[in-house]
Amino acid sequence: MNHPFDPADDIVGYNRAAWNSQVQKRNPWTIPVSTEEIQRARNDDWQIVLTPEKPVPREWFPDFRASPIEVLCLAGSGGQQAPILAAAGANVTVFDNSEAQLAQDRTVADREGLPIKLIQGDMADLAVLGNASFDLIVHPCSNSFVPSVLPVWKEAERVMKRGANLLSGIVNPVFYLFDDQLMEKGEFKLQHKIPYSDLTSLSSEQMQALLEENEPLCFGHTLTDQLGGQIEAGLVITGLFEDGWSEWPISKYISTFIATKATKP
Repeated sequence: MNHPFDPADDIVGYNRAAWNSQVQKRNPWTIPVSTEEIQRARNDDWQIVLTPEKPVPREWFPDFRASPIEVLCLAGSGGQQAPILAAAGANVTVFDNSEAQLAQDRTVADREGLPIKLIQGDMADLAVLGNASFDLIVHPCSNSFVPSVLPVWKEAERVMKRGANLLSGIVNPVFYLFDDQLMEKGEFKLQHKIPYSDLTSLSSEQMQALLEENEPLCFGHTLTDQLGGQIEAGLVITGLFEDGWSEWPISKYISTFIATKATKP
C-alpha cells in the first residue's frame, strides 16, 4: 500500500520520537513507580510485569541480596521495572531507544537514591555492552516495535553469562490478524497476515493517522521467530506463561501475551 512513510526511512529514529511523545501523553508504560513501591521493594515485597497484568513469578529471579547480580533491562525503561529491581538489590543497567523513557528511570533513581546505569540505543545492537556481562535480562513487550526480532535474541545471548536468564514479554501474533478499529469495538474481522507490519498492512489513511498521532510503528512476529528464535540464538526455554489485557476485547477469547524464561546453558 502507498503511504507517507517509506520503509527505507529510519524506523528506529521514528519509534524513538514516538515513544518520547508517549511519555508526554502519559502512556501507562511511561509512568514511574511511586516511593511506596520502592520502599516495599527495599523490604523484599515486590513484583514486576513483562506483560500487562500477570506478575512474573518470583522464582524466575535470583536472590538479589545473596550476591551481586547484574541485570539488564532491555528496551525496558519508563521508570517501572528497573527502579524496583534496583531497590530490591540488583545492579541495574537500562538500555532503551527513547531518551524520554530513560529520563523516567533517572527521575526515580534521583528521587530514591538508586544507582541505575542508563544507556540509549537500539535493542538489536548491544555493541556497547561486553560479552557475558549480565546474570539476568528483563525484556518486556518491546520487540513488537522492531521489524526483526532475531537480532535482539542473538545480542541478548551474547551479553548473558552462562546460567543467566532472559525474561521476555511477547505479543501473541494472533492479535495482529484482525482489523484494529473493528476489534476495539469487539468485532473480529480477519484482515492481516503474520508476520505483520504496520508499514505493509495499513492503508494510506491509517498510516497518516498513526503518524499524526505519533504512535509507534508495530510489528507482529511469528512464534517461530519469537520462541524458536530464542532457541536458535542458543538459549533454552525453561519457563512460560500466558497473559491477557482487559483493555483488549480479544483477550476475552484468547491469551494475547506470552512470557518466557530462557536460560543460557
